[in-house]
This record gives sequence, structure tokens and C-alpha cells, in this order.
Amino acid sequence: MAQPVAELDAAAVRRSARRLFSAREIDGALARMAADIDARVAGKNPVVLAVMHGGVFTAVDLCRRFDFAYELDYVHVTRYRGTAGGEVEWRVRPSERLKGRTVLVVDDILDRGHTLAALGAELLEIGVAEQLTAALVVKRIATAEPRPPVDFAGVEIDDVYVFGCGMDYHGQWRGLRALYALDSSSAERRR
Repeated sequence: MAQPVAELDAAAVRRSARRLFSAREIDGALARMAADIDARVAGKNPVVLAVMHGGVFTAVDLCRRFDFAYELDYVHVTRYRGTAGGEVEWRVRPSERLKGRTVLVVDDILDRGHTLAALGAELLEIGVAEQLTAALVVKRIATAEPRPPVDFAGVEIDDVYVFGCGMDYHGQWRGLRALYALDSSSAERRR
């Protein structure tokens, strides 16, 4: 039985991709982030707020390393709907129950910052006591627009299309433990 074209394309993209960080390097970055977060929020019973879909991978990896009490929740906000980033679309907004709480927003990547900025504004409106942000990957981008701050960052990369560690290529490869960059010849296949 022949594989669907999308599966063949995703497999070819993975084979041609350049590995930026090994699973071991990502694991080390997550361990460092968790230790830094622990030092900052231990004893505050924070809410770890995973940003769906990709941020849930980072959130779970971090939570497994925490040695303090926390609650886990999620939001679903996206700019990607099968195409390049567009307007922010809310699928699940943050809960009013976050009012007065310490909230650790966990996302997979800080790119242009539109999603995290929209989420930060929502949390400010709700009235959280303290808002912190963790992103496994931070892109180095020259932009005139300010990006929201990231309190806990794992690794930095150039402005390339990446997948693995929660990030996807057309819905594929989120679960890879290493971080890969799309081959430049595959650039036309970007979101």
C-alpha cells in the first residue's frame, strides 16, 4: 500500500533536515530551565500554563523536573492555520481562576512574539499576581517590533524553520527529542 503524499513529504523533510541540538543538549537546556524556575517560584504554588499544541511538550518536560507544588492548565492560541502566521486566534482562553496567582506561561518557541504578547495581555486583564514566561527555543530576530520578555529560555537559534521538541512540520514530528532546521531547499514547503 502506498503512503500518502504528505507522509512521504514529511519523511523526506526529516531526512534532509539539519540537526541544531541533540536530544542530550535539549535535555540539558530543560534541566537548566527547571532549576532556574524552581529557584524563582518554589513555594508560590504557581499555575504552569501550557500553550497548545507545541508548548505542552515543553511544559510536561519541565514539570517532570520540578521539585515544588504547581498546578497545570493550558490555553490554545494560534497564528498558524495551515499557512504562514496570521491573526491571533483563541480556541481556549485563560481562565478567570488565574486571578491573583503566579502563572508560568510555557511555550515551545518565541518567534515574532505575537502569540505571547496576546496571551500576556489576557493575563494582565485577568489580574494574575505574577506572570513569568518560559520558552524552550528563542529565535534571534532583527525586528523593529518589541517582543515579550522570556524569563526562562532553553536555546537560541537563528531565524530558521524548526521542528521537533513540540514544533511541527505540517503537523508532523512534534515528538522528536532533538531540534531540527528545515533544509533551505525545502523552504518553499514552509507553513
